Amino acid sequence: MSTTNTTDSTTDTTSTTAATGAASAPGIAAAHRRVGEPLLALLGSVPSDGWSASSPCEGWSARDVVRHLIETQREFLTGQELHLGPAPDVDADPAAAWRVHSARVSALLADPAISAQGFDGFFGPTTIGATFERFYVWDMVVHRWDIARATGGDEALTEYELDMIEAGADSFGPTLYMDGICGQAVDPPDGADRQTRLLARLGRAA
Repeated sequence: MSTTNTTDSTTDTTSTTAATGAASAPGIAAAHRRVGEPLLALLGSVPSDGWSASSPCEGWSARDVVRHLIETQREFLTGQELHLGPAPDVDADPAAAWRVHSARVSALLADPAISAQGFDGFFGPTTIGATFERFYVWDMVVHRWDIARATGGDEALTEYELDMIEAGADSFGPTLYMDGICGQAVDPPDGADRQTRLLARLGRAA
């Protein structure tokens, strides 16, 4: 198996930049939207019988990956005493569940007071916006590839997304390979492109 489940909802792998609380509401909202739009498009393209397909995350189907994204984001945000309403039904329709969840999250992240709200994270003082951008938005990019690989969707990541993956992996350090985050790096093929090399660093054989 190429990787373990990418995130542990109890671990705040915030980067040095994030730890400064530098992410503004417009910045985090834009990043969430920019990464979220292709994810939403991918989920909308998955046929009903595709959700049970095995993903690169050990023991998880494509549906389970969506469930993980929703549950970890909800756990983080509700842990900061923010309200997201009832959890959407991933079993009934993963794509619809993500649409509902993502819209609620977008509304929260657009509020400057929420994005700037501070708390003590894994690496010290940080903010909700900084942590969400540098960890949970990062996770959306990586898991979009997992879902695409599972369902036969478009696996291509943009340079912006690859920059985000690389910056996150650099900032997480050894934390990247803690249990429940990423599997150990694998060797990419000779002559592999940037995306393949970065995914290999995350324990994924692209």
